[in-house]
Amino acid sequence: MVHSLLEGTAITKMVTREDLPAHDLGSLRIHEGQRKGGRVGKGLAIFFGLLIILAGAGTGIYALLNSKPVVEVAVARRAEGPASREALLNATGYVTPRRRATIAAKITGRVTGVFFDEGTHVHSGQLLATLDDADARRALETAGSDSTSAKAAITDYEVQLKNAQILLHRTEELQKAGVQPQEQLDNARTAAESLQAKIDLAKAQANAAEARIREAQQAVDNCTIRAPFDGIVVSKDAQVGEMVSPISAGGGFTRTGIATIVDMNSNEIEVDVNEAYITRVKPGQQVTAILDAYPDWEIPSRVRTIIPSADRQKATVKVRISFIQLDPRILPDMGIKVTFLGDAPSTKDATPAPAILIPQVAVRDENGKKIVYLLKLDKTERRAVTLGGNRGNDTEVMAGVAVGDTVVVNGPADLHDGQNVQIKK
Repeated sequence: MVHSLLEGTAITKMVTREDLPAHDLGSLRIHEGQRKGGRVGKGLAIFFGLLIILAGAGTGIYALLNSKPVVEVAVARRAEGPASREALLNATGYVTPRRRATIAAKITGRVTGVFFDEGTHVHSGQLLATLDDADARRALETAGSDSTSAKAAITDYEVQLKNAQILLHRTEELQKAGVQPQEQLDNARTAAESLQAKIDLAKAQANAAEARIREAQQAVDNCTIRAPFDGIVVSKDAQVGEMVSPISAGGGFTRTGIATIVDMNSNEIEVDVNEAYITRVKPGQQVTAILDAYPDWEIPSRVRTIIPSADRQKATVKVRISFIQLDPRILPDMGIKVTFLGDAPSTKDATPAPAILIPQVAVRDENGKKIVYLLKLDKTERRAVTLGGNRGNDTEVMAGVAVGDTVVVNGPADLHDGQNVQIKK
């Protein structure tokens, strides 16, 4: 029986060891088929990625090759008036007024009032500013008092003189009658003459007082600053509370000016002409002027005078040019370009005067030939041109362009004939 139990126990133990699960490490192994399938999937992903990149690059290159360059255009116009004359000389300068004044006080004083601002239109005699006039008015009052005192003294002396003359007359009659001695007559005559001298002195003092009144009144008037002529204030140089003086005093704490006034009706052009070409300029010569601020506006002008002096440093001669008609847009110190024009062409001259103007930047140089690109239905058209003289920022076209043609003024350097372009907005 014991043997049977041991045998059963051994059997039981044997079954238990066999039934325990074994660690299956082979199940984690990647089979060769699975390994090949993964490589194929990864290769397809790389292929499709490269395909997408190539497609994007192709699209970009296509868009770049088919993009329209952006250009700026201008319209060719007919030259009218003096612009049809021959251009003899070009120069640059500035607009300068003949009447320009910095208004200052005649005395040193503190500003108590300012009655203008930049851009204010002023008239001759208009009050611009006032200075502290307390001291001047005190002096005026003192001079007035002195004058009143002198006049009162004159009145008193005149009354005394009248009485002295009566006494003198009476003494003379008594002396003739032998009643009064000669001494009494001399005393009476001396008193009358003394009073007359005092009256003359008082009158002189009164005149001196009147002179001091006028001087004090002038000092009071000097405390008011007025406009010397009609114009526009272009600079406000002092404020209330500041000290002003006709001379530089007190370092940087004292102003020497109140305002700067310009007579806009006196605006003209001042240019420096190289002395080698001054023979091309003469008084009364027609000139075309173009302001830098308004490059499309041609202003007819005329040479007013040639300053008879040369600048040895720059080897130039100063020329002043008058505007034929002034305009509010013309402001002092504006930059300006001028073209001195020749005489009007004779009607017998067989050579036609240039009639077309285009911007100078529209002209290109191609192997020594002057060309422009016209714009026809959003496409460029190459056109050879024959040029004349310059007119400020424009140039004359003798042949190759008609009035109303649209020319390209700003565009890429590699522009070619028949190219599609886009106008810059």
